[in-house]
Amino acid sequence: MSSHTPHIAVIGAGAWGIALACAATRAGAKVSLWSRSALPKDCRNLPRLPDITLPDSVEIVSTLPDQADLTLVVVPMQTLHEIAPKLSATSPVIACCKGLELGTGALPLDVLRRAQPARPGAVLSGPNFAIEVARGLPAAATIAADSLDEARHYVSLLSSPYFRLYASDDPTGVQIAGAAKNVIAIGAGIAIGAGLGENARAALITRAIVEIGRLADAMGGRASTISGLSGLGDLILTCTGAGSRNYSLGLELGKGARLTDILGSRSTVAEGVATAPALTATARKLGIAMPIVETVSAFLNHEIDLLQARRLLLERPITVE
Repeated sequence: MSSHTPHIAVIGAGAWGIALACAATRAGAKVSLWSRSALPKDCRNLPRLPDITLPDSVEIVSTLPDQADLTLVVVPMQTLHEIAPKLSATSPVIACCKGLELGTGALPLDVLRRAQPARPGAVLSGPNFAIEVARGLPAAATIAADSLDEARHYVSLLSSPYFRLYASDDPTGVQIAGAAKNVIAIGAGIAIGAGLGENARAALITRAIVEIGRLADAMGGRASTISGLSGLGDLILTCTGAGSRNYSLGLELGKGARLTDILGSRSTVAEGVATAPALTATARKLGIAMPIVETVSAFLNHEIDLLQARRLLLERPITVE
């Protein structure tokens, strides 16, 4: 039996990066946690999750690691293209961000492979609030790669009794689900914030699953993936949990706050704001009907008001389920 201790590089010291660094140490790995901002190496409590004390096996670094057994990229989707070319090509990489790139509609793995085409890659996604994963509360997620054997290998490096991982060979479906759920969460928040009720939110989540499945299928993924952790699981959490940045943003919008004011008051990123127009453009290009996503996108872009959004969704032609 090998005594080798896996070395995991975590690129990005935001809340999710901190959480994954903690999760990797519980799986028995030593971790290099890269922070864009210079931090003392002996710093154990970082700004994004100040109540979490990093384990001793996590080393904070300011230079991108040049060697690792596995690299987890945990940066905002819209900055991924800046980081991707700078990553060392010595290890496989797992994209741990969610969304589509503005302008190109590229998924996280597309951006990574555009920078380093031959590099093995996968995606990690699921219903996870960073603070709970960091604390070691029970959680589950999916790692998807082009082959199940590859995905299972990554699962073996990161799984622990605290963080249960499942392997998938549908990275496209997993990425589409992860991107779309942020947009739907904004819509769910708007519905609750505007007083439309729990029935409206439940209907929105359920019909969103159908929309996301159609797009996943059109892009070469599997609609069935949307019923799993990266789809339904993430939708439930993100559309109902008070800790969801996208849901809380929608909640404020539904109560009448201005988008610019909300974004200006936050230091964290609500990925759904940038993803909504990119997802809408992708769906239209493929001829896929995504009325919920399109409505949220139009609302964020000030093309329609709340009353118009409600009418667009509820007064559509009657159809079958």
